Amino acid sequence: MRTVLWFINFWIYLLRIFPDMLRANELSDTGQMIKLDALLSRVVRKWARSMLNVAGVKVIVTGLEHIPSVPAVFISNHQGNFDIPILLACLDSPKGFVAKIELKKMPFISTWMRHLNCIFIDRKDARQSLTALSNSSEILDGGHSIIIFPEGTRSKGPSLGEFKSGAFKMAFKTGAPLVPVSIDGSYRIMEEHGIWIRPATVRLRILPPIETEGMPKDQARMVGEEIKARILNSRSED
Repeated sequence: MRTVLWFINFWIYLLRIFPDMLRANELSDTGQMIKLDALLSRVVRKWARSMLNVAGVKVIVTGLEHIPSVPAVFISNHQGNFDIPILLACLDSPKGFVAKIELKKMPFISTWMRHLNCIFIDRKDARQSLTALSNSSEILDGGHSIIIFPEGTRSKGPSLGEFKSGAFKMAFKTGAPLVPVSIDGSYRIMEEHGIWIRPATVRLRILPPIETEGMPKDQARMVGEEIKARILNSRSED
């Protein structure tokens, strides 16, 4: 029953905020970006929190003090479908994220994602993915942060997959800090039960940022492994 109610709420909520979407379109078209960011901060976070509440998800957040005051690239592990609303609800303001290109076809959702400066990549086309990630440096230069799941897909469990190096290119291109983020337990909401949604407690840890400006090349080549190790180590520190 919870799963059915969640999906009903998901689409009803998108219809309820349709006027806000039209307002966002107007603000974007007329270049009123400060007002657009304020609208996104209010509407998107409220939507994400509603999705978590209906699902019965409790998120324990630590490390908010580590979020930089400048645009950054947040590097997070990816356990399940609820990772995106968790991050949108709990970080200081909504941020764009790297998403599969199929989401561009979803009504309403794709429009909100475009306003959030999301990056769409085709996982079947390595060249397109690398180009999209490289070009996304303009988003950071424009003052907006980005969330990346360097594993490329959900682990559907507590383990971490390989961190693909392409995920870090935009940070090194712009000198933006890398912020490691650990999500622990989100797979228990859905992936552990197939398509069924169950209440769960998730731990979200924002770890100290890693400065990329002036980083030596040998350290830069290993930064993915360093971030992966930090995420794993953070789980044993509580």
